[in-house]
Amino acid sequence: MTNTAKMKVGMIGVGGFGGARRAFMREAGLFEILAAYDINKDALEYAEKEDGAKPVVSYEALLSTPGIEAMVISTGANFHAEQVIAAAKRGLHVFVEKPLCSTPGEVTALLAIQKETGVVIGMGHNDHTHQGASSTIKSAIDSGEMGTIVAVEATTCHSGGFKIAPGDWRGDPLKNPGGMLFQCGVHKVHELMFYCGPIKRVSCMMRYDANPATGTADAAVCTLEFANGVVGTLNAYHITPYRHFVNIYGTKMNLYEEERGWEGKTLTRQRIAPKLDNSNEPWESVEIPKMDDRLGGLISFYNSVRHGGTPYPSLIDGARAVSVIFACEESAKTGKTVEVPEIV
Repeated sequence: MTNTAKMKVGMIGVGGFGGARRAFMREAGLFEILAAYDINKDALEYAEKEDGAKPVVSYEALLSTPGIEAMVISTGANFHAEQVIAAAKRGLHVFVEKPLCSTPGEVTALLAIQKETGVVIGMGHNDHTHQGASSTIKSAIDSGEMGTIVAVEATTCHSGGFKIAPGDWRGDPLKNPGGMLFQCGVHKVHELMFYCGPIKRVSCMMRYDANPATGTADAAVCTLEFANGVVGTLNAYHITPYRHFVNIYGTKMNLYEEERGWEGKTLTRQRIAPKLDNSNEPWESVEIPKMDDRLGGLISFYNSVRHGGTPYPSLIDGARAVSVIFACEESAKTGKTVEVPEIV
C-alpha cells in the first residue's frame, strides 16, 4: 500500500526564511511540524500558532522528539553540517536550506554521513525541473534546437551588502565565504549545472574594498569550465542595483533569461540568420510556462522518503554547487586556477 500520510518533522530555524519554508510546507500539505527550536522566542510562538509546532528548548530536545521522521533545517549555513550530521545519526531524513555548508571539509563529512546512514537528504535549492524559464532552456538545449552550447554567462547582484551590520554573519568570511557569491551566486551555479552538468575548473578574482564595512567580498568575477567542455562566467556583486541574468550561447541560437527587481523573469531568443546575416538577428520573446518551483524540492524530498529514489535537488546537487564556490574563493586567494572536486 502506498504511504501518503503526512511526514512528521522537527524544524530548526522557524523565523526569517524559515517562516517562508513553513508556509511552503503548509501549501504542500505533506508535512506536520511536531516540534520546533529557534533562539528567537517570537519566531517559536509564530510557529506554534501557525503550524502547531511544540516549542523545545534545544536542538538536542528537538532531535529527541517522539514520532518525528525527518528534520527541516533553516538555519545559517555555518550550522548546517553539524545539525545535518546529528539528525542523520538519529536515523532522521533531512531537508536543509542552501548553501549546504561553509567549508570543503564539511562537504566531505556530509557525503560520508549519508553513505553511512542511508538517510534521504534534500536541498532547499530551486527545483529547476518545475521552473518555467529553466525548464524551457533545458528543453531547448537537450532537443538540439540551440545547436552546440558554446558558453554561458550568469550575473547575480543586489545592494544588500550595504545593510550588513557589525557582527552580522554575512560580513564574516568564515561564515559567508565569497560573500554574495556564497549567498546568491550558489543559486546560479546550481542553475548552470542544471543546464550543462558539473563544473570541473574555475578561476576567480574578488574585490573587498568597495564597502569597507564588511570583511566579505563585495564583488566576484569567475570563469568556469564544465566537464562537457562548455566555458562560462559567473559574476556576483553585493553593492550594486538588483539584477539577475543567465545567457546561453549556442551555435544555432542564444537564450537570454533576465530578472529585474520583482517584475519577474523574461526569456528571449536570438537565432542565427540565414546566410549568416548578423544584421538580421532580432531578439524574440519566448513565452515562459506558468510553473512554480517553490514546492518542487519539498515534494521530491517527501516522495523520496516515502517511495524511494533520489530527491531533486539532492545532497549531491548542493555539494557540487558549494564546492564550486569554495574553489572560486581559493582561486581568488591564490591567484591560481583551481580544480573542483568531482562529486558523485
